[in-house]
This record gives sequence, structure tokens and C-alpha cells, in this order.
Amino acid sequence: MGSGIAQAAAVAGFATVVRDVNEPALRRGEAAVRSSLDRLVAKDKLDATTREAALRRLLWTSELAPLVDCQLVIEAVPEDAALKRALWHELDNRCPATTIFASNTSSLSITELATATGRPDRFIGLHFFNPAPLMPLVEVVRGLTTSAETFDAALAFVRGLGKEPIVARDRSGFIVNRLLVPYLLDAVRALEEGTGSVADIDRGMQLGCGHPMGPFTLLDLVGLDTTLSIGEILFQEYREARFAPPGLLRRMVAAGFHGRKSGRGFYDYTADPPRPSDLTL
Repeated sequence: MGSGIAQAAAVAGFATVVRDVNEPALRRGEAAVRSSLDRLVAKDKLDATTREAALRRLLWTSELAPLVDCQLVIEAVPEDAALKRALWHELDNRCPATTIFASNTSSLSITELATATGRPDRFIGLHFFNPAPLMPLVEVVRGLTTSAETFDAALAFVRGLGKEPIVARDRSGFIVNRLLVPYLLDAVRALEEGTGSVADIDRGMQLGCGHPMGPFTLLDLVGLDTTLSIGEILFQEYREARFAPPGLLRRMVAAGFHGRKSGRGFYDYTADPPRPSDLTL
């Protein structure tokens, strides 16, 4: 998500610093952006001049120091409140008071994350969707302490990316995930109960409901570990059974089946094309 957001910003004309604490992950992100831009050029969705200009706008680093010159910092670390709060606390001590902080969290409270900083009025949620360079939507989440100035600046930035902002209240899951996650979890329950196979449930939702991909393909793309974390956060917030992660999802994450990024989830990505995993339910 971080490299995808950075790509969208660079293509839109913003000078962009991309920071990852892990050097190999940083290099993978850089390679992914180059590959993504190459594909867009090959499909005539981007011209070569724009590609080169975007690459020149990107600075890749494992250090925090280059972020001090940024007017806006967007955090896209894993969905762990303690990890996010620790990062924001450190950035708050380094960045000028005028810098706007934005979290790409998909489920955590913006108001609560903002308390890790001394600038709660300049803290906001910008929730992008995967893949960030292509998906047109960004949820703009205004915390209880977010100022009108910060809110307006965030809206302007999103529109400057060529994306469509929608405004969500600061409630766990916001708009999209509050509706999407119960659907994904219910698909896992349907599989557990023997309602249909992975492939047939996916095809059913594609052909019957017009979805671009079925729930299991989407789960593998989002990451099963990420979905589990979001489900747990939503269940803690709302205490409703529809948000409770099913046992199969927990077992798959425990086994290291995290989806595309691990090579196996509901599909086995070592095969070409990927085939449904042979799961013992």
C-alpha cells in the first residue's frame, strides 16, 4: 500500500519520499513501482515521459530524516495500533508543527491515533484502496480533533491525485470495510459450512452480483492476516457476531497462509494460473 500510494502521488506531480524501515522491503517496493509504471506504459495508460518524471520525483530511504521536509506524511504500516502510535510519536518529534499527519488505517480510530502526537488538529485519516494507483476511491476520515483547515487540505490533496474522496465518520471500519469485511468473513463461513467450493463461491459472486473478483480472490489480495486484524478490531468495537473472524481464517493465518504475499491463501500462487488450495476444513 505504501509504495502504491507513493506511485499515485508521484504520477500526480508531487515530490514524494518513500520510507521503509526494512531495506529489502524498500527495494521490493521500488521494483514494484517500476514494474507497475512499465505495465501502464505498455497498455497506453501512461506515456513514457510521465513515467520518467514520476520516477524522478520518488526518493527511497530507510531513514526518517528526509520526512522532515514533507508537508504531508501518510503512514501505511501494518494495522497495529501500538506500532502506529509509536511511529507517530517519533515523527511528531521530528516534523515541523505545520506538517499534516494522515493514517491509511482501514479500521482504527483516527481520534485515538492522533493522541500519540502533539498536533491532533493536524491529524486525519486517508484510507486508500488496493491497488492504490488504480483504485479511484479514498475515504477521508475526520477525527474529533481534526481542524477544518486540515480537512480541507486533505480533500484538496486527494482530488489532486485525481481520486474521488468520500467523507467517513471516525468509527471502526469507516464506510467500506464496515460493509465489506462482514461479507468476506461470511464467505469464509460459507466455505466452512460446505455451502460451495472456493472457486464456485468466487464465480457465484462475480457472475451473479457483477463483482470484479470473488471474495476469496479479494481476501488473498488484501491479505488474510490483515483481514483477521480488521475483523478483530471491528468485533471489539461493535460486539456483533458478523464481525467475528471465523475459525478457518484464524487457522490459515496461524499456518502462514496469508494470501498472495505469502504465496498461498485460499489459492495456491505457486501454480500458474493460481489454483484453489486443498484445505482441510
